[in-house]
Amino acid sequence: MSKELDQTDRRIVEILEAQGRTSLADIGKEVGLSGPAVGERLRGLQDRGFVVGFGARLDLRRLGYTIQALVRIKPRSGQLHTVENMIREEPRFTSCDRVTGDDCYVARLLLKDVAELDDILLPFHDRAETNTSIVKSFVFENRLPPLD
Repeated sequence: MSKELDQTDRRIVEILEAQGRTSLADIGKEVGLSGPAVGERLRGLQDRGFVVGFGARLDLRRLGYTIQALVRIKPRSGQLHTVENMIREEPRFTSCDRVTGDDCYVARLLLKDVAELDDILLPFHDRAETNTSIVKSFVFENRLPPLD
């Protein structure tokens, strides 16, 4: 599917990923097109399903979330769906992957204080085993894979 992206499409996506509020005119200057032509390209990328949305990146620390944790969750027998629903219903879980291996889920959890871990994870303990790692720092976050 990525072969459907030409060099100009790839560059437009890279610019938007780096700075989502860049004007179409400024993107056009960068890629050698007019602003309206960039807009058409972008609509085409959306229509073909390459670009599925736009959003804001928030400074989680400014919102009070000073700690992030990775929680590996292994539901007890017969508890898979219940545990998955519990994860979905807790808004401080910001992402969750269903994985292979010993654990069924790996979830990212935002915390304002480490003491919140007990409040959030205690309800899981009757239904699952959890293993938590506190994130110390980020090497990188959410980067694009190669687009060619």
